Amino acid sequence: MNEDKILLNSVPMDAIEDAIENIKKTESSRINATPDNAHEGLTQLVMTIIELLRKLIEKQAIRRVEAGSLTEEEIERLGETLMKLEMKMEELKEIFNLTDEDLNINLGPLGGLM
Repeated sequence: MNEDKILLNSVPMDAIEDAIENIKKTESSRINATPDNAHEGLTQLVMTIIELLRKLIEKQAIRRVEAGSLTEEEIERLGETLMKLEMKMEELKEIFNLTDEDLNINLGPLGGLM
C-alpha cells in the first residue's frame, strides 16, 4: 500500500466537509495583499488594529465603571467617547467597504483575532 495516498473510506465524510469549510473561512479572513491592491490590505490591517484597540479600551472602561473608580461625570464622558469611536469605525468601514468579518483576521490555530 502506498503511504502517500489518503484512504477516503477511513475518514468520515462530515470531517472532510468540515475541513473544506474551515479552509474556505480561513481563506476569506486573510489579508489578501498583492502589489496591485497593497493599499487595501494595509487599510484592512490598520482598521483591524484600531478596532482591536477600541474593543480593549471599551473592556477596560467597563471594568473601571464596575469597580466604581469613576465619577458620574467621567462615566458620562467615557460613554460618549466610546459611542463616538464606534460611530467613526462604522463610518470608516463603510468608506473602505469593510465588514466586521474583514477585520477579524484569522490567526490559524489560534482562531479569529476578535
